[in-house]
Amino acid sequence: MTRSDLPSEPNFALHIDQVRARADAERLFERVAAELRKVLPATADIRHVGATAVSGCLTKGDLDIVVRVAPEHFAVAERVLAEGFARNTGSKRTDTFAAFEDPQTEPHLGIQLTVAGGEDDYFHLFVEALQRDPALVARYNALKLQHAGAPMDAYRAAKSAFIEEILVRLSS
Repeated sequence: MTRSDLPSEPNFALHIDQVRARADAERLFERVAAELRKVLPATADIRHVGATAVSGCLTKGDLDIVVRVAPEHFAVAERVLAEGFARNTGSKRTDTFAAFEDPQTEPHLGIQLTVAGGEDDYFHLFVEALQRDPALVARYNALKLQHAGAPMDAYRAAKSAFIEEILVRLSS
């Protein structure tokens, strides 16, 4: 099978009802976080991240959760998450990072597992930066509007560059 034989990914699109998208994501977060707290190590830090966690931020309507754990709890947390969710095969997997998803939920659910303080432990930092800075949210929204209807990979590349810019600024 060649790459051209694979089904194409839909273009980037914003949710038609931003208020409903945020409310749906918050309800799902509360339910999933409560379930995760029952099965993950007690020290796991479970956070709602992504656009639906930021007031005024445009969203495509999905829910992103980050689960931050101590290095010694990573293997257990990864095993628990793998038992309950599909691996996100489009994402990298390392000794300190793993991604999971549940495309059957409404909204679509993504869970990122990171070692707290590790190389990939930045999701909460980016969201916190957005929550503190309305001008940053406006720039992020402009990026999203610019890519509405564009191929998803083009949006993801622009989003990654934007996030990297913010993280570099935060670390300096």
